[in-house]
Amino acid sequence: MAKITVLGLGPGHAGLITRECWAMMESAQHLILRTKIHPTVAALDEAGIKYTTYDGYYEEAADFETLYRSIAEDLLKKAAALGELVYVVPGSPLVAERTVVLLRDLSRGTEVEVDIRPGMSFVEVMYTRLGIDPVEGLTILDALDIETLNETPAQSLIITQVYSQPIASDAKLMLMDLYPDEYEITYIHNLAMADESIRQIPLYELDRQPDLDHLTSLYIRPLAAKKG
Repeated sequence: MAKITVLGLGPGHAGLITRECWAMMESAQHLILRTKIHPTVAALDEAGIKYTTYDGYYEEAADFETLYRSIAEDLLKKAAALGELVYVVPGSPLVAERTVVLLRDLSRGTEVEVDIRPGMSFVEVMYTRLGIDPVEGLTILDALDIETLNETPAQSLIITQVYSQPIASDAKLMLMDLYPDEYEITYIHNLAMADESIRQIPLYELDRQPDLDHLTSLYIRPLAAKKG
């Protein structure tokens, strides 16, 4: 039976890659990254770890769902041909990682085993930096899925992948239907990195931030917490 082992690169600091994941990347004969655009990839380069990536797929796909499905389908084909490979994604394999969900679903009924290993995501670092206890309730959404919020969440809200000014602008407009325009939100950039920035901004200034990119997230406290 063919096998795909899925690993995570952690939230952005090489020291947060698990020892298991690092050892498996070092020993992998066929190592494939979803993207090279992640801070910890520099550590792989320094260690001389060889890999290929799916960065070329980003230029060809019509939309993200098509892109992620194409990656998952190609991984299954490669595994069937090679017998075994290691697939590596940013963060943790099962936190905001659509390709892994699709890979797991598409592998059912095939001769390819998908072995997903645990990794650290940005949310664990965020809990520490902001003093959040997730047991108190937390909603995590991709910025592209904000329209699924039909009402103001009763718990804290984390929004990931606020990766461009247009995405931030759309997110701002949707959030302003749920929160006051001047509501204070926490803007998080380059979490766990040397130039990490965590700052409070009013909601209406979200799309005016100069450092919006794929390592930008938001934390929004529930309205009740602000009033209390």
